Parts: sequence; C-alpha cells; structure tokens
Amino acid sequence: MAKKLVIKVTAGADAPERCSQAFTVAAVAVASGVDVSLWLTGESSWFALPGRAAEFELPHAAPLPDLLESILAGGRITLCTQCAARREITEKDVLEGVRIAGAQVFVSESVQDDVQALVY
Repeated sequence: MAKKLVIKVTAGADAPERCSQAFTVAAVAVASGVDVSLWLTGESSWFALPGRAAEFELPHAAPLPDLLESILAGGRITLCTQCAARREITEKDVLEGVRIAGAQVFVSESVQDDVQALVY
C-alpha cells in the first residue's frame, strides 16, 4: 500500500463535485496518517488565495475551508507555477504554507517509490 499520495486537482468552481472529491480524499488521507501532497492547478489555483475557499459551495459536502485547513495542517499544498503566473498570483498572495512549484517537482514527487498519484 502506498504511504504517500500525490493529488492533482484541476477543477474549481467550474466542476464542484470533482473539486470537492479531491480535497475530501486529501483531507481523509491526511487524517489517516498518509503523507499527502495536494497540487492546485487550473481553476483550483484560486483556492491558494485567502478567503477563496469560503466562496465555494457544494450541498452535502464538507466545507472547503475546513478541508483546506486540515490538509495544510498535516500535508503539503502546492500551486502550479504556470497556473499561478496565468492568474497573476505570486508567493506573497497565497495562504501561509502554500508553495509555488512547477512540473519538475510534481514529477519528482509522483515517481517516487510507494507513491500513488491521483488526478481530479
């Protein structure tokens, strides 16, 4: 069984169920003791900014701010470099604990032994 989980979430408010699933899986994995690295790409990039998760609504889903907080507390969250640049998001803009990194880091994390990678 993989002890590390790399999750890339490509959806935001444009596909709320897929987005919520990615954050839920990441938060549950963190709570289960799994080493989690969540990557924000595409429209999910906006959730790297303070207050943006509170704007997300999906009936019968855990609140995104709570999921985000639990992932930050026990895992890692990375915002894609290119996605950030396209949205004019810089390191000074993001939530504390969110890093900005590119494809090389994503690939490096994903191909390690005992890693399971998921894309939502």
